[in-house]
Amino acid sequence: MMKPLKIVLILAIVGILSLALVFYYSDSYYSESENIAEYEVTFEATWSSETHPEDFPPNPHFSGLIGATHNSKVTFWEEGQLASPGIKNMAEKGSKNPLNSEIDAAIQNGYAFTKLSGGGIARSPGSVSLSFNISKDFPFVTLVSMVAPSPDWFVGVSSLSLLENNRWVTNKVVILYAYDAGTDSGTTYTSPDLPTNPPEPINRIETSPFLVDGTVTPVGTFTFTKIS
Repeated sequence: MMKPLKIVLILAIVGILSLALVFYYSDSYYSESENIAEYEVTFEATWSSETHPEDFPPNPHFSGLIGATHNSKVTFWEEGQLASPGIKNMAEKGSKNPLNSEIDAAIQNGYAFTKLSGGGIARSPGSVSLSFNISKDFPFVTLVSMVAPSPDWFVGVSSLSLLENNRWVTNKVVILYAYDAGTDSGTTYTSPDLPTNPPEPINRIETSPFLVDGTVTPVGTFTFTKIS
């Protein structure tokens, strides 16, 4: 007859093994079900005559959002690098083309997962939101919008990861500053076209009209919120 102590030990071992299996399968299910996540990004523009009083334009707005989710094998724009034709046209004209084509090519080559394309902000301050899917194989987000009117200024994020420690972040807020695409040498919002030849690298604008009382003042935020 089995002694009571042995029975207790066997039951304890069985309990530990069962618990380990529960954790194993729970983690496997979590990893599989969370391979693709859905997010909403809200662009909250704060740019106004109060925040940026110098030479503020009469019709402040932002062009339609355009971008992609992608992996590390592609970069659509980066500070310190030259703007692509797509970024140039977006920053100078608020056009989504040919950036659309650059994103389509990245998707076809297996470097990008989804294209992000949404509305703009007809008058700043204001806000606009956009929902999108993202995959663990393509965990980076690039998203841009033209500061308009302007020579070639824009806001955006480049290769922003929404995956941290192999888990999707629930909420991420990015403070947005104005960038110069390096393709037009105008210095004010309504400067006439003055192509930069040769083009210069993309850089964050740290002078007038975004330098206010000695501080480079942001123009808004992107808030990424996981919705499923």
